[in-house]
Amino acid sequence: MRRLLLWGFLIAVILAVVVTALMAPRWRAEQTHEPPPELGQAPSFLLTNRDGRKVDNRELMGSAWVADFIFTRCALSCPRMTERMQALETLVPGGVRRVSFTVDPAYDSPQVLQLYAESWGIDDPEWLFLTGEKEAMRRLVVEGFKLGLDDEPPPGAASPDEPILHSTRFVLVDSSGLVRGYYDAFRPDELSRLARDYRAVASDG
Repeated sequence: MRRLLLWGFLIAVILAVVVTALMAPRWRAEQTHEPPPELGQAPSFLLTNRDGRKVDNRELMGSAWVADFIFTRCALSCPRMTERMQALETLVPGGVRRVSFTVDPAYDSPQVLQLYAESWGIDDPEWLFLTGEKEAMRRLVVEGFKLGLDDEPPPGAASPDEPILHSTRFVLVDSSGLVRGYYDAFRPDELSRLARDYRAVASDG
């Protein structure tokens, strides 16, 4: 009986060593994840938040943040993007700063954006929902963040549920205002990569 107990103990020790050895490379990879490359300067802006106050890009300096580009009349991709922006909370311990830019500023007033945030139960005051003049928003997206946007697509190119064609990528910006990555909002592996990059950028800064 004593011999059986001894063998059982030895087997348990061996299994623990094997599991630890298998997990160690993954743990080290998580701990030593290299910060993503610098891809250029994020654009400057002066826009209006959902609470009515003016916000410029300088306010975001000093912390990393994630941007997306949505509009409240969108019934297809935008709700899914907002859902995934919310999911980042569970992937980034300590929280993540988020900025949602509307691509439909003629309709998305600060009041409309506030109602949209409330409909999602978003009460984080640091999650900004920004709007501004139409041309300023177009330049911000297309020239500033280098993403696609067609707010007046030709007949048949868009659908009634999504009348504006726009990028569904998330953008990571570091504490110095540098773009550090683009991520497909609808791929779980891309969200995980974004979370790792966010942690790396935040610790690097």
